[in-house]
Amino acid sequence: MEFRCRLGTPGGEVIEGIYIADSEARLRRDFEEKGLFVLSLQSRAGLAGLSFARKRQGKVGQQEFLVFNQELATLLKAGMPLVQSLDILRARVANPTLKAVLDSVHDKVKAGSSLSDAFAEHGALFPAVYSASLLAGERSGSLEAVIRRYVGYEKIVGAVRRRTISALIYPAILVTMMIGLVGIIVIKVVPSFSEFYANFGRQLPLSTRVIIAISSLLTTNLWLVVLVLGGSAAALVTWSQRPGSRQRIDRAILSIPWLGSAAQKFATSQAARTLATLLGGGIPLVQALDISARSLSNRYMASELGAAQQRVQEGQSFAGAMNERGVFPDVAVKMIEVGESTGALQEMLNSLADFYDEEIETEVERFIKLIEPVLLVVMGIVIAAVVLALYMPLFELSSLAGGR
Repeated sequence: MEFRCRLGTPGGEVIEGIYIADSEARLRRDFEEKGLFVLSLQSRAGLAGLSFARKRQGKVGQQEFLVFNQELATLLKAGMPLVQSLDILRARVANPTLKAVLDSVHDKVKAGSSLSDAFAEHGALFPAVYSASLLAGERSGSLEAVIRRYVGYEKIVGAVRRRTISALIYPAILVTMMIGLVGIIVIKVVPSFSEFYANFGRQLPLSTRVIIAISSLLTTNLWLVVLVLGGSAAALVTWSQRPGSRQRIDRAILSIPWLGSAAQKFATSQAARTLATLLGGGIPLVQALDISARSLSNRYMASELGAAQQRVQEGQSFAGAMNERGVFPDVAVKMIEVGESTGALQEMLNSLADFYDEEIETEVERFIKLIEPVLLVVMGIVIAAVVLALYMPLFELSSLAGGR
């Protein structure tokens, strides 16, 4: 039988490949005898069926998954065996996707697989840092503590993300209202004025002619415009899903004023907190860097962190590798350099993540305070310009009548 395996070496290197063995148990024993750590192992014959099953599955909510982990850590701390803990928790889960996963995990753990291997087979549903954290907990004998550390990590990252999104909701509402109001005026109101001005007998002002032309184009070709916009959006989504496109988009985002700086800081904070969590669980730095790179939302920053991981694997210092890439903030490089030199890298990474989380929140609040009045002014100017363009001929007509 052929198996697709992802292995970790004692030195922290990650190996992927296809291996042939009589059975999964025999292959695991061979790897253990060679001193290799099995991160994931999947029969190639079952990959197609597993992939199809995953496509049919829904998603696992982050909050529900965190509750499961909190309850699992509580049961383990109380001395409950792992298999029995999983059996209790899977019966209480309402989400059918998570329940199916837990049923599979329970059966594999009961058959002798490790918890990290059982969850790694469902890697599409869960972050890579989770399976790595479980592996670290199993190796160190502190599974309950590692699970609690992972829950704390997800809560902090989720809180930062929620605060940022919440702060951007009001500006998004203002922009949507402005576009909607201008759209209603152009599509519904302007045609009435256009019919009235058709018998005006004088050349209309340029601004009025532009507004009427735009309105006429949209009302007569509304479905065509909708199809073009929808097709463009679909083409953009399709292109963004191609290999390498997401990375180019994320790289372009980093060059946008303010937004690029915020995205860079968020990715750096995310990487630092993930690394600190993995290092705290006993994962070697090289392997932790590989997992952190795969967990970053900004794919360009992820590729740069992956390149830094290769340099660290070759013997370069972590700070030196990051400085060489030139995309990470200088403050981050300096703090990591201090952490490496003092032997307190994990603590320094947590401090770095906290520093950037606070800075991102401050910058978002400052941005919102600035953008709200700007959007209101722009909204007023745009609507006033449209209304003024519509009534300009009437003003001219009134002035001519008054002159007589």
